[in-house]
Amino acid sequence: MNAKVAVIYYSATGAVHALAQAVAEGAASAGAVVRLRRVAELAPDSAIDQNPQWRRHVDAATSIVQASVEDLAWADAFAFGTPTRFGAPAAQLKQFIDQAGGLWREGKLADKPVTAFTSAFNRHGGSEATILSLGNVFYHWGSLIVPPGFTDPAVYAAGGNPYGTSSVTGPAGDGPDAATLEAARYQGRRLARTTIRLLGVDQASDAATDASEVRGTTAETTLQIA
Repeated sequence: MNAKVAVIYYSATGAVHALAQAVAEGAASAGAVVRLRRVAELAPDSAIDQNPQWRRHVDAATSIVQASVEDLAWADAFAFGTPTRFGAPAAQLKQFIDQAGGLWREGKLADKPVTAFTSAFNRHGGSEATILSLGNVFYHWGSLIVPPGFTDPAVYAAGGNPYGTSSVTGPAGDGPDAATLEAARYQGRRLARTTIRLLGVDQASDAATDASEVRGTTAETTLQIA
């Protein structure tokens, strides 16, 4: 038995997409089966076309499977990613979360570990506020919030955000640097390991299976991360 992790994100110009891939890689390396899912784009083409980076990413991301509520029901744990929007999650991710009311009423989101990550234009662009805002959702769900905290050197190397990995894109639109991507991988590993402990999964007996999951990642992780 393997822990199942859903990495669900919205990315406009690709920074959060890169973080999501790193989180997924980290979770897979810890033995989880991972679904990497993007939420639907809600912005009109007229808005997207005004930003070449946005248009390029929208066109390039079509290979990533679009998220559905079924992914939440399937998962044992969640990782949510979003760019900052005035210190709050992007409307695209919020719209997806708002579809989870049925699962919430049935108690199917409770007691599942969850973590969050984000990206902003500048270092004080609302990253911590965005992650804390998502925490309000997790409280209502009864989820078990798993922040990276100051629990690994990778967190310090990436700037020291204990709430969740955060990237700074800057005016050039650069993606996350190597240290930030490593912090995201660590966050994914921490989420997966916490989930495995809660599920009582015997990692020793699953070692061979885990290795094949990480390499091939059996139809789930490889196809979604690629």
